[in-house]
Amino acid sequence: TDGDWQVPPFSGEVKDGFIWGRGSWDDKGNLFSMLEAAEQLAKEGFRPRRTIYFAFGHDEEVSGKRGAMAMSKLLQSRGVRLDFVFDEGLLITEGILKGVDKPVALIGIAEKGYVTLDLSTTATPGHSSLPPRDTAIGKLSAALARLEKRPFPASVSGVMRETLQTAAPEMDFGSRVALSNLWLLEPLVRRQMEKTAQTAAAIRTTTAITIFNAGNKENVLPGRAEATVNFRLLPGETEESVIAYVKSTVADDRVKVTPKPGNTNPPPVTSTASPSYQAVNRTIREIFPDVLVVPGLMVAATDSRNYLDVTDSIFRFSPVRATAEDLKRFHGTDERLSVKNYADMIRFYRRLMQNVAG
Repeated sequence: TDGDWQVPPFSGEVKDGFIWGRGSWDDKGNLFSMLEAAEQLAKEGFRPRRTIYFAFGHDEEVSGKRGAMAMSKLLQSRGVRLDFVFDEGLLITEGILKGVDKPVALIGIAEKGYVTLDLSTTATPGHSSLPPRDTAIGKLSAALARLEKRPFPASVSGVMRETLQTAAPEMDFGSRVALSNLWLLEPLVRRQMEKTAQTAAAIRTTTAITIFNAGNKENVLPGRAEATVNFRLLPGETEESVIAYVKSTVADDRVKVTPKPGNTNPPPVTSTASPSYQAVNRTIREIFPDVLVVPGLMVAATDSRNYLDVTDSIFRFSPVRATAEDLKRFHGTDERLSVKNYADMIRFYRRLMQNVAG
C-alpha cells in the first residue's frame, strides 16, 4: 500500500504536526520516548534508587521467542525478580467508552490468551459427477458454521466488571444506574456491549476462522479439508477448556481438532491494589490531568506474557491519545503520531521513572 500513503511509509517525515511512518505509533513511539526520557534524566544526574531494566524485543509480532522470551530467561538465570513489567498496550481513548464525556486511560491489568486450533476431516476423493452424501468440504463447513453460530458465552465479570464499575461514577445518569446495579441489569448491559466488535471481544472468548484449505481442481472432490481457527481467551479459560468447548459444539467425531504449538493461556490478572498499579495510575493523572484512569483488559497478546516467571505485576499501557478514527491507522495506511503526543509520552516515562525509582 505504499502508493496510498500521504508520505513515504518509512520516511519518518514530520509534517502537519505529526510524525508519519510505519511503526510511528506501534511501536517506535514508545521505544524512542522511553529512551529520550531516560537520556534526559541521565543528563540531569538522576540516580534511580532501584534498577530499571530496558528490554526491547525485535520479534513481538511473531511470538517473541528470540526477544522477550530470551530476555526473561536471562533475568531468571541471574535471579532477578521484578517489581513490575510495563509494556505497550491500551491507550487514552476519546469517545470510545460510551457514557463518559472525558478521555479514558485504560491500564491493561490483564490480557487474553492465544489459542489456535486446526480442524480437519477426510472423505473419499473422487469425480465431481458422482458426489457422495457427505464431502470433506461439507463436513468441515458445517462444523465451522456451528462454531460461528454458537460463540462462547458472554459475561460482564472479572476485569471488565472492574473497568465498568470504576468508570461508573463519571458516566451519564443512565449508565451510572445500570453499572451500579449489575446484579440486576447485567443482561441489559451485556446485550448492549455485544453490539460492537470492540466491546464484545472484552466480554467473551472470541472465535475467528482465519484459514480454510481444500481442493485444487474444479471437477475433483478433495479427500481432505482443513481449517485454522484462532481463539482469544478471557482470563479463566485455558487451551484445554477451549478444545473441550469446540469438540462439544462441533459434535462430530469425524472432525479432528489439533492444537498448534505456541498456544498460551491468559496470564494472571494484576491487582489494582498493588503499589505499582497506584504508581502508574498517579503518573497518568499527573501528566494527563483531564483523563479518567481505569483498569482494562488487553484483547490482543503482548510480549509481557513472557515475563510471568520474573514478576507478579504486568501493566499494558501506551500513553497515546486515540479516537476511533485514529485506530484505523493502527498497522495501517498513514500511520502517524502527533508531535504533541510524542512529547507527552516522553514526559510520562520520565515521570514514571521518577515516581517508582526516585
